[in-house]
Amino acid sequence: MAISETAQRNHDELFPNHKSTLKVTDPEFIEVFDNFAFDEVISYGNLDARTRLMVILASLIAQQALSEYKFMLNGALNVGVTPIEVKEIVYQSVPYVGIAKAFDFIHATNEILDSRGVTLPIEGQSTTTPETRFERGLALSKSVFGDMIDNMYERSPENQIHIQKYLSANCFGDYYTRTGLDIGARELLTFSMLLSLGGCDTQLKGHIQGNINVGNDKQTLLNVVTQLLPYIGYPRTLNAIACLNEIIPEEEQQ
Repeated sequence: MAISETAQRNHDELFPNHKSTLKVTDPEFIEVFDNFAFDEVISYGNLDARTRLMVILASLIAQQALSEYKFMLNGALNVGVTPIEVKEIVYQSVPYVGIAKAFDFIHATNEILDSRGVTLPIEGQSTTTPETRFERGLALSKSVFGDMIDNMYERSPENQIHIQKYLSANCFGDYYTRTGLDIGARELLTFSMLLSLGGCDTQLKGHIQGNINVGNDKQTLLNVVTQLLPYIGYPRTLNAIACLNEIIPEEEQQ
């Protein structure tokens, strides 16, 4: 077996002049992995390189795969993912994975951007104030999820309503309303993080519907799951597909 021309070309696009130590120590493994991840999997679907790298970065944050994140971040920057987009990916992760998991990725991102001559801090993307964050976040969440938001408020016990308000003001008001990424990209990133975290099926199904509502169709979501497969493995891939098929049954695609 040898690394295919397609796999080598796709790898070189992301990591020009990279000298892999694993090619020396683990050549059989690298041949298998690179042919699968950089040829067979990339050949499926029509995600552009930038989108593919963005959802992979989101997934790696959720998985706490810091070393792979740093490696892939350089690849993402090499194919045109902007520093603002990279920052927004990391910030978008905070309401979904928590600051404890995101903290090291913020610092790693800063280190790599600094090493590439990017002046920090970069241009701010916030569009809300303490006075407007709840109202704007609630409106945005309703534009994505519709009546589901009103139903969540109505079903919430009084001693838990504060969580719904946090979702509106913090998750959506503080993060989703930011510029730098549009709502479609943010929903794809959230989908990628939730399926990579595992154990979040209820939220994953909700954001599958959210993706559909903002224009990311089932095939796009299947493309994302497929591109994440080499990084998340088969159990979480199959779980994500099961959730996808439950929300959008195949017969509805005919």
